[in-house]
Order: sequence, then structure tokens, then C-alpha cells
Amino acid sequence: MQYTRLGRTGLTVSRLCVGTMNFGWQIDEQQSHAILDRAIEGGLTFVDTANMYGSETGDGLSERFIGTWFDKSGHRDDVVLATKVYAPMSERPNDGGLSARHIIASCEASLRRLRSDWIDLFQMHHIERRTPWEEIWQAMETLVTQGKVRYVGSSNFAGWHLSRAQATADRRHFLGLVSEQCKYNLLTRHVELEVLPAAAELGIGILPYSPLHFGALSGALRKQRAGIPGRAVLHAPERVEPHRPAIERYERLCADLGQEPTTVAIAWLLSRPEVTAPVLGPRTPEQLDLPIAALHNPLTEDTRAALEEIFPPIGNGGPAPEAWAW
Repeated sequence: MQYTRLGRTGLTVSRLCVGTMNFGWQIDEQQSHAILDRAIEGGLTFVDTANMYGSETGDGLSERFIGTWFDKSGHRDDVVLATKVYAPMSERPNDGGLSARHIIASCEASLRRLRSDWIDLFQMHHIERRTPWEEIWQAMETLVTQGKVRYVGSSNFAGWHLSRAQATADRRHFLGLVSEQCKYNLLTRHVELEVLPAAAELGIGILPYSPLHFGALSGALRKQRAGIPGRAVLHAPERVEPHRPAIERYERLCADLGQEPTTVAIAWLLSRPEVTAPVLGPRTPEQLDLPIAALHNPLTEDTRAALEEIFPPIGNGGPAPEAWAW
């Protein structure tokens, strides 16, 4: 395993992060524990979840499964644990969003489900336009002072949201945001325009989720031809078909390289200088193997150029405004 620092902090994290959105929704507790066991064996010490993962009635099954795994395995001190706040957890009007009341109540509920005394990275799952940043940071400062949260991150923020949030934190002499979790892969490159440049300027680490675009970059066409069930087939109409010509070229390139499409897609993200750790979404322990292989198979300059041709960036490429202007 390879390790790096999370953004501008001194916190060390593995270069791959185990995402647990499937815990409780698609896989049961036993299988979830098996994935976490395999992750630790492979050196993946960064685990990401959210209060709403696996939740239908506020039960937060993903966090609960992680909590029971901590109790069984004793690995809490080995893991950098990230979770999120924002999504409604019930029909009660204050049980969602980023009010100070909900941030603090949600953190305490997550700690109970996770069976942990602290959260390493507490992430805002989405921007909250109604709540002032002074209120949000006051709540986060309270949790940090109480020792319940170590660092604060964001998810699904625009570049200007990162800048405004950090400016307010700076005025309060608070560390502020250290990470942004955003959708980023070969097929979805919008964040290169403003989110990645803003994050790089502010020292905010990037944690790409959906690195395989819901399985479209995992050899989806090959799996469809072979009749292999899975996410690539499940999401074929909406995820694969709009990009079929590019995915066909991509799978041919991977075959010529002798590499699995999953490995190449993850290796491309790892080659991006702003990226700290792609967030994986395994449904079996074995699905961690190909991403781990990406750490040991860096892309050549020629391969990166070929990928840029197959999956061109938005506009002229690079950050805004040069992406669309001179």
C-alpha cells in the first residue's frame, strides 16, 4: 500500500479509500465485515461512510456494520474513519441539513452507531444554502473542541463554495476544510474546471467517488457480452450506452495494455496531482484486488495521452477560464 497526507494536514491516509455505500443496501453485515478485513490485510486504512448509507428509516446500517466490525476486530486505532452529515434521517424538520442542531446531533448519533469515541473526518455531504457559514463552523468547532471530530471535509461542493467556506473558517482562526469528496472519473471531468483548482490552492485533498462511473469503466461491454451480472449490466442503459463508442475504444486500449479496465481507471485518478485517494465501492472482498493493482501499475505518458484522446476534458482542458477562453 502507498500512503499520503490528507490535503494540507499531517494526517496519513492510504491512497485508496474503502467506500461503504453498499453496506446495508446491497450486502449484509457478514459480507461487509469480510470487505473490511480484506482492506486491512491490503493496507487500506481509510474508510468512508455516511449516516444515510444503508438507511431507510434512520437506522444507518452502514455505520452500524462498521461499528460491529470495530468491536469484533479491534481495528479502530488502525483506521482513518470518515462519515458524513446532511441527508434527512427522518421526517422531523430538524433531522437533516447543516444547522448547528443537526450537525451536533448527527455526529453524536453516528458515534453511537460506529461504536467509536471520535470521527477522523466529518464531511458535509452536500452544500447547505440556507445555513450561514458562521453557524456551521461554530458547530464544527464545538465538536472538535469536544474531541468528537478531528477534521472537517466537504462533498459535492462547487469551487466557490470551497472558497467561501474556507474564508469564513480563516476569519474564525479555524482549520476549516481539509478534503472535498466529489464525483470524478474519466467520463465525468467537470470538477477539473473549478473544484480541483480551488482545492489545490486551498490545500484541500480530493477524494473522487464513483471512480468507475457506476461500473461503466470496469469492462462493462465485455461483461455484457459474457452475460456477467453486476453493476455494469444493471446500469447499462443510462451509464454505458451514452458513451458506448468511447468505452469500446477504452476497452480495446486496456486489452492492448494487458490491463483490466478497472485498474487503468483507478491508475488514471491516482496520476492526477490533486487526488488524495479514490473512494472505492466494493461489494465483495475480491473487488479490492484490481484497484490495489493500480498502485503498482502506473500509467505511462503514452497511455495517459491515449486516455485524454478517448475521454477528452471539458472545453480546452485544464481549469477555468482557460478551458473556454483564451
